Amino acid sequence: MKIAVLGSGAVGETLSNGFVQHGHEVVRGSREPAKLAAWKGGKAMTFGDAAAWGEVVVIAVKGTAAEELAGSLGKQLAGKVVVDTTNPIADGGPQNGVLRYFTAQNESLMERLQKAAPQANFVKAWNSVGSAMMVNPKLPTTPTMFICGNDAGAKQTTTTLLGQLGYESCDCGGVEAARPIESLCMLWCIPGFMRNDWMHAFKLVSPA
Repeated sequence: MKIAVLGSGAVGETLSNGFVQHGHEVVRGSREPAKLAAWKGGKAMTFGDAAAWGEVVVIAVKGTAAEELAGSLGKQLAGKVVVDTTNPIADGGPQNGVLRYFTAQNESLMERLQKAAPQANFVKAWNSVGSAMMVNPKLPTTPTMFICGNDAGAKQTTTTLLGQLGYESCDCGGVEAARPIESLCMLWCIPGFMRNDWMHAFKLVSPA
């Protein structure tokens, strides 16, 4: 697939490299494409050009910038699978290991993104692990990525990509499910902040 990854940070780089390893054609997007000059996996473009080019678009920017970005790319994202990796992490450090969010209890950042770009097919994924664990994590069992979104086809595409990068998917339903899924980032980060343990992932276990 043609995958556009928007974001010049560690998450964007890790996922871009993972997609390239599995044979996808990847373009990275940034407000300043020159920041990505050292990346050897493909081309770097502006956010708008990358979003227009991609069949699948991955949003991997800071949560504080995601809503504005989605709103500015409404036309380019229309009808496309848009994988949202972001979390609504507020500025400032954690409190006793617990991150602070800028969203209210009964809303999620992805719901805001869906409203900002209503014709895009958003899917929440890759938000509940750190970048070091996003691609083919070395764990005793296949970890679970909890996903959600309003479009079944978009979730199936995301499930396929997750499988290639070493994850099983658990479909949690529509966009509203992003509320608890985004909260998983808080839970995932606690062992890191408290014990410097960042090498773990979630696993959903059910009876055989």
